[in-house]
Amino acid sequence: MIDFAATGLPAAAVLGELKTELANRPNAVLVAPPGAGKTTLVPLALLGEAWVGGGRIVMLEPRRLAARAAARRMASLLGERVGETVGYRMRMDSKTGPKTRIEIVTEGVFVRMILDDPELSGTSVVIFDEFHERSLDADFSLALALDVQSALREDLRIVIMSATLDGGRVARLLDDAPVIESTGRTYPVDIHYRPRKPDQRVEDAVADAVRAALREEEGSILAFLPGQAEIRRTAERLEPHLPSDAYLASLFGAMDIADQDRAILPAEQGRRKIVLATAIAESSVTIDGVRIVIDSGLSRQPAFEPGQAITRLETVRESRASADQRAGRAGRTQPGIVIRLWHEGQTAALVPFDPPEITRTDLTRLMLDCLAWGVADPHALRFLDPPPEAALSEARSRLEGLGAIDGQGHLTPKGHQLRMIALPVPLAAMVALSM
Repeated sequence: MIDFAATGLPAAAVLGELKTELANRPNAVLVAPPGAGKTTLVPLALLGEAWVGGGRIVMLEPRRLAARAAARRMASLLGERVGETVGYRMRMDSKTGPKTRIEIVTEGVFVRMILDDPELSGTSVVIFDEFHERSLDADFSLALALDVQSALREDLRIVIMSATLDGGRVARLLDDAPVIESTGRTYPVDIHYRPRKPDQRVEDAVADAVRAALREEEGSILAFLPGQAEIRRTAERLEPHLPSDAYLASLFGAMDIADQDRAILPAEQGRRKIVLATAIAESSVTIDGVRIVIDSGLSRQPAFEPGQAITRLETVRESRASADQRAGRAGRTQPGIVIRLWHEGQTAALVPFDPPEITRTDLTRLMLDCLAWGVADPHALRFLDPPPEAALSEARSRLEGLGAIDGQGHLTPKGHQLRMIALPVPLAAMVALSM
């Protein structure tokens, strides 16, 4: 049995309030800062509730790295290995067993789960962790879960969790669900500003800030850069001049799983680690020993171009929510320091939240899955932000052109075939031609 009060992550009173609400209501929203322990402790706290019974607790994570890390942490608290009480499932990698009661899944995997089993058989509660990231799969998963809850499973509980979230707006979508807030146990973080010169490349600014932090501060460093190319160039600038007690590690989405896992391990004994990361390290991941965060202020986001039917990546200023998430990485295990590479006055000009992916991406896959769900118009589902009609019209037109839907908007055999190929629809169509 875990002594939740002893952990302080989050306060036992907050866990008690959450359990009380869910005993009497189907939905709840939990807003807690980075380091408050919501990812690790909430599923464990709910496991013994009477309404859970013998059912599963399914928790969605936006990234594979976070899913694996959360499962490992929960299993260790129970004194078990991953795959026993706590397991995870993602594309091409899963560790579950006959005793698994808590299953951590990536958002795309949950979409497939619920489409294949609309009753979510054996599942008592679905937890959406780090919902502020607002991926298309997360928004669609929530819309489907709400549909299941209203039509098939009144007993299904839904919990939304995040550190940076408009809790009231989400609560209204969940039939005025209670919003529970936790301060958790975090450490003080001092924020410093080191503006990047207008003509200075981001990798040069980050490298300079890392060198200064190595001279002036103690502890390991986590530096946020917009993408893999910037990480590589920053590493090239730092590698030849690192002190003997420091070493570099990279962390980005396209890395091998084993390399990602190694990047979040504690620093080697007597050495300092410098982790150069994309936004993959913003949430649900604790890198032990990090007390210094260097934030470039930039992120890379998808932008869909309907005329060319492609999604490209563009580099943009991060939102205030992302800046808060990144700063929170410095105060997870000890007092920390954040160095932001922009003028302090520019922080107020940052947009509050990143725009949800559903408003800026290709929706052909969403249309296929909605039709498979039996919904011809996605607006019939309860989305926090409804998909733009122009993008839906473009998606319908393209699907007709591919022969995936007929003139009445119904799925064709080819449409069903494309759904089974885990690729963007245009690529799936190319693969289908060779089958």
